[in-house]
Amino acid sequence: MDTAAKTTLLLLLPFLSFSVAQNVTQSGTGILNVGAILDLQSLVGKIARTSILMAMEDFYAVHRNYTTKLVLHIRDSNGDNIRAASEAADLLENYSVGAIIGPQKSSEATFVSDIGNHSKVPVISFTATNPALSSGNVPYFLRATLSDAAQVNSLAALIKAYGWREVVPIYEETDFGRGIIPYLVDALQEFGASMPYRSGISQSANSDQVENELYKLMTMQTRVYIVHMSSATGSILFTKAKELGMMNEGYAWILTDGIANIVNSLNPLVLDAMDGALGLRFYVPRSKELSDFTRRWTMRYKQENPNDRPTEPSIFGLRGYDTIWALAQAAEKVSMTNDMSQKQQHRKNSTCLRTLGVSTIGPKLLDAISRNKFRGLSGDFDITSRQLPFSIFQIINVVRRESKEIGFWTAKNGIVRNLNQNGFKHTYLNSIPDLNPVFWPGEVHVVPKGWQIPTNGKKLRVGVRTSGYPEFMKVERNPLTNATTATGYAIDVFEEVLKQLPYAITYEYVAFDSAQGVSNGSYNDFVYQVQLGVYQIAIGDITIRYNRTFYADFTLPYTESGIAMIVPVKDNTSKDTWIFLKPLTTDLWIGSIVFFIFTGAAIWLLERRIDNTELTGSISRQLGIAIYFPIFVDKERVQSILSRLVIIVWFIVLLAITSSYTASLSSLLTVQQLQPTVTGVHELLRKGEYVGYHNGSYVGDLLEQIGFDRRKIRSYNNPDDFADALYKGSKNGGIAALIHEIPYIKIFLATHCKGYTMVGPIYKSEGFGFAFPKGSPLVYDFSRAILSITEGDAIIQMERKWIGDQPSCQNDGAIIGSSRLNFKNFSGFFLLTGIASTSALLIALVMFFYKKHKIRNSTGPDQIQIEYDAEYINERTQERTTESNPSQNMQLTVPDDSDSYACQQEMEISRELSPSSEVQTTPDFTPHGTSSNGL
Repeated sequence: MDTAAKTTLLLLLPFLSFSVAQNVTQSGTGILNVGAILDLQSLVGKIARTSILMAMEDFYAVHRNYTTKLVLHIRDSNGDNIRAASEAADLLENYSVGAIIGPQKSSEATFVSDIGNHSKVPVISFTATNPALSSGNVPYFLRATLSDAAQVNSLAALIKAYGWREVVPIYEETDFGRGIIPYLVDALQEFGASMPYRSGISQSANSDQVENELYKLMTMQTRVYIVHMSSATGSILFTKAKELGMMNEGYAWILTDGIANIVNSLNPLVLDAMDGALGLRFYVPRSKELSDFTRRWTMRYKQENPNDRPTEPSIFGLRGYDTIWALAQAAEKVSMTNDMSQKQQHRKNSTCLRTLGVSTIGPKLLDAISRNKFRGLSGDFDITSRQLPFSIFQIINVVRRESKEIGFWTAKNGIVRNLNQNGFKHTYLNSIPDLNPVFWPGEVHVVPKGWQIPTNGKKLRVGVRTSGYPEFMKVERNPLTNATTATGYAIDVFEEVLKQLPYAITYEYVAFDSAQGVSNGSYNDFVYQVQLGVYQIAIGDITIRYNRTFYADFTLPYTESGIAMIVPVKDNTSKDTWIFLKPLTTDLWIGSIVFFIFTGAAIWLLERRIDNTELTGSISRQLGIAIYFPIFVDKERVQSILSRLVIIVWFIVLLAITSSYTASLSSLLTVQQLQPTVTGVHELLRKGEYVGYHNGSYVGDLLEQIGFDRRKIRSYNNPDDFADALYKGSKNGGIAALIHEIPYIKIFLATHCKGYTMVGPIYKSEGFGFAFPKGSPLVYDFSRAILSITEGDAIIQMERKWIGDQPSCQNDGAIIGSSRLNFKNFSGFFLLTGIASTSALLIALVMFFYKKHKIRNSTGPDQIQIEYDAEYINERTQERTTESNPSQNMQLTVPDDSDSYACQQEMEISRELSPSSEVQTTPDFTPHGTSSNGL
């Protein structure tokens, strides 16, 4: 409570001294006096009065055996804060009330809750929703409802669901109206929306004052309004909005629970004015008890207020009813025999507050109320946390004097059509949420865009400036009309975007050179004019940069992004004598030779094992034949199966290498090799070359950040200067490379294609976009339109018109690295042939040892001698045959690759070493040592 309010309270409370406590029990029944402070002139006050009176009657009709009775004392605050505090003081002094229900308004509750806190008397309000009334500051204040902070997330979710980016709150200039604003701002920001303006209307404002405020809103772009005020002020607001045409198509109105909870009780003329508005109100579950109560309540209200139109109890009446039941149940649990209020002793020079009596049962009653939980007419009643728990919000649509349910909002499921729906938190992007059909103002089903350019407002001021590349933008001034005209690629994109928007925008071009006396300023200065309010939008070749986002919002880029280099190209077609070596790298040549030698050695070893007749003669001859095998892969001249397997695998490897070599060599000999003189920015740094950039561009600062010496950086104004500097070169007063943004490079190469190429991108940038003031709702719609254009054929046609046909320039594009073949390209093949050769050698070695072991273990002496004799006779027979047929002497005898051959050699050695190995030279060639008797 502020200083003025406390001063008023101090002047009001001198008479709040209580007599010494007295026993309030009568006839054995405890009585608890309860005060009720309501604005009985308001609709909510009338509804609450009928409800709490019926609650008293219904409760004791059901609980006749209760020993404690509530005695209700109703007071009228007439909507005045001081009067509410005065009535509270009267109730405490003259009626020794043990609890106060109400007061109705949040500002009244601020006064009364301080009195209750001082006297330890519980104050229970079922209508005060200001979040500032926290129980931490006033522990004896209980809220039998929810604070307004509970509904801000549902409001923000609804804003996001329909894709609105800005919203204007229209609130009542009271504690109730102002209390929700900070919470609403935070919720909207979390959901990506903002408040460009806040419209506060005084509670005592007349129709003319409300009309003036609405005229102000009409001159703004935003067309989405959240109305948070009492029903009395809200009725004036909507009546005037209807007269001014603000309840027509294109507008969106959202009611908070302050009005939405009693919308069915408003005047029919006010409901006509609200036609098409959305609203959020507390959801009350249907029940038989509620239906019976509503019927009885309607009859009772009509009797008490015969001059008022029929109405409904609303959530305020239901919670007032439940509050009385909660207080009556708590009073029964607390003994009334010691219900005493002790007056503090008067002290000299003491303040008036020190004379205030203190209730002795207040703490117990407060505890009993906060612990009381039950199912009431309004739902679950539980104020353990000093206010009701979170509630479900019902989304309504005011249509033809009725409120129609279109959906719900819960913290768990977000916006859903039905409560039994297993929903989830949706992320909407300007799409219709899962709700029943909505009739918007103007009786249309089309969702309002949320903003529009006022027809009676000023034209949209569009900032333009002449680019270093006229293809992007050229600005001229008509000397006769003094009007600014602009042409170029950026202008065509901008005007195409305007055609994509679902609304018309009137605009005028404003040249940057004439704005605020600025001339030859940088692009940073150009964009900064948007924040200063000189333009509502700045268009052109404006690069989207991080530092510029601090004072402007940008659309999506409409050009390709990135920074690259323009460098001269040279014909790298080689005329070297040794060009045939270049298709393969050095490591591949060495690897091929090594595996060639290894394969030849493996074949030689495998064939020597079986005495291949091809491998006879001197060592040099055998090595030559071994080299011949892997080169010509002649598997017919090798006899071992293992050797043939090695040759087949080697043939596959050799085929892959030779075919790749042939293709690469053909490319080197026939294709013109245009290579850049520089391949990377680090090469420029290492060599200390001069580099260039466009004068006024941020690329100059970027080059210094990369590491270039400022003395090595040169700026130029137009493409012809760039071409001349690149032609001279770094050593002749020019540059080795031009660092530029890719959209500019495309224009340069379109006119200077021959002899230059693009290398990169070497640095990331976001491309060109349009700049808007921070928080502008135009950004979203323009970005969507740009996305639509860049995905279609329109952007291609505009590029051809202003930039040219890029595919005709063969030098355009990133430079591809060397195409020479290296060892890594064929590592798999070499691994395969290596495994095949090694495996064959290992298998041959195992076979050799296996045969040798088998001969030694399975052959006896007699068997050896017999086999030897047979072999000897066979050998002599062959010699005879050879002598008798000289023509066959030139034939090579291929030894039998069998066990008998090895056995024969072994027996021959044994025979030569044996003394009895002489042979008789007889005609029948009978060996010496054989018995003459025969077998």
